Amino acid sequence: MKILLAGANGYIGTRLIPVLLEEDHHLVCLVRDKRRFHEQSEFSDKVELIKGDLLKEDVEPFPKDIEVAYYLVHSMSQDKNFAELEAKSAGNFVKQLDKTDCKQVIFLSGITNDENLSEHLKSRRHVEDVLREAKASLTVLRAAIIIGSGSSSFEIIRDLTEKLPVMTVPKWVETKCQPIAIRDVLGYLSGVKLNKKALDKTFDIGGPDVLSFRQMMLTYADVRHLKRKMITIPFLSPKLSSYWLYFVTSVSYSLAQSLVDSMKNETIMKDHAIDDVVKRDCLTYREALELAFEKIEQNSIVSSWRDALNNGYLTSDFMDQIKVPQNGTLRYEVNLPFKRDPVEVLNNIMAIGGSRGWYYWDWIWGFRGFIDRMVGGVGLRRGRTSNVTVSPGDVIDFWRVLLVDKNASRLLLYAEMKLPGEAWLEFKIVERDGKRNLCQVATFRPNGLWGRMYWYAMFPFHLFIFRGMANQIVNYKVAPVK
Repeated sequence: MKILLAGANGYIGTRLIPVLLEEDHHLVCLVRDKRRFHEQSEFSDKVELIKGDLLKEDVEPFPKDIEVAYYLVHSMSQDKNFAELEAKSAGNFVKQLDKTDCKQVIFLSGITNDENLSEHLKSRRHVEDVLREAKASLTVLRAAIIIGSGSSSFEIIRDLTEKLPVMTVPKWVETKCQPIAIRDVLGYLSGVKLNKKALDKTFDIGGPDVLSFRQMMLTYADVRHLKRKMITIPFLSPKLSSYWLYFVTSVSYSLAQSLVDSMKNETIMKDHAIDDVVKRDCLTYREALELAFEKIEQNSIVSSWRDALNNGYLTSDFMDQIKVPQNGTLRYEVNLPFKRDPVEVLNNIMAIGGSRGWYYWDWIWGFRGFIDRMVGGVGLRRGRTSNVTVSPGDVIDFWRVLLVDKNASRLLLYAEMKLPGEAWLEFKIVERDGKRNLCQVATFRPNGLWGRMYWYAMFPFHLFIFRGMANQIVNYKVAPVK
């Protein structure tokens, strides 16, 4: 079956790709930047790419023999014309899709059974109406909060509960919702395609539990063996609530505004008609949390494909599919062109740390290791597991090796030093337009305000250290053995 996927770079889209590939479908991904997709997706050589920006109506023609199309283009933008832009995007999608032989459009929306919907939930509902104008049959799946490693909802619950033993919370923590595991969302998305019972139908999907946000956070605390106390402040305005989320969690302010606006609405299934179409025993909220942490603790980062792997959708090694999280993170990237033999540069990357050192301002790295030990961290004393080889799971000073891919010229490290957040350091060699670049990316997910202050305090040092390190990696030559 030939399937079109719009929103392939999104949270749901990246997880749906391996599910559909494992089912042996021919997958066509609509992306705005093919080059970026090739660099970021381990499945870029297994899918067909077409370029298009639905807001600009600059879209390559869709293959005429498309049978099913997934529309997973979501946005939490705070643009004042937000609803208009979402409708325009969906309208342009329909315009292109009507030129094909597509039989079904599948759209993942939000549960909108409450009255006085937020602007974002109203927009979701309006996008449904726009997609319904397409010649193809429309199937809408409406979900509430999606729980999975890396989802914005999960990360907010995680941030709030992990950081605050005593929480002063807004009144919206009493709002009821019906959370659903990412694994079950993927199962429903796959199960409704060209299912005759699903054509031209709208379904609510959710897990078996109906919980308030308070109950969700307290259940999270129980799963993590934490004692937490919550004090509700009824007069906390939406604006103040947004600032509260922004400073305490790792989400951006615009996303915090969107979430607070939507949290006033109950998102509970009005019926279970989906059960007659796709038979599933959905995970409970507690089970979804445990699954998410099972995946996170395997390698301490969010993997884009973990849920699929856990349920038999893929057979390849999960370490080949690791991606650094993007939601709520701060990044500093150095791209340095070079003409040297890429094998030599890759060897320098793989030899970093330990006796080789960090190539530039080693005394700064040493001082950082000393500070880390003073506050109970591991410091630099661990060195390297091996000075000759490097493998996933190895130690490099105060980093842990998450991924080594010599074919893709990529090394990914996770920080095990004491930090007000989480940090990743990635090195890869990228060939573009016949030129080679060393791409070096430092990613930091801050723990609230202190984490952000730490990042910006260290940023001036990053400007010198990471640029100097990249230069040395490109130019470093091993002294000949006498």
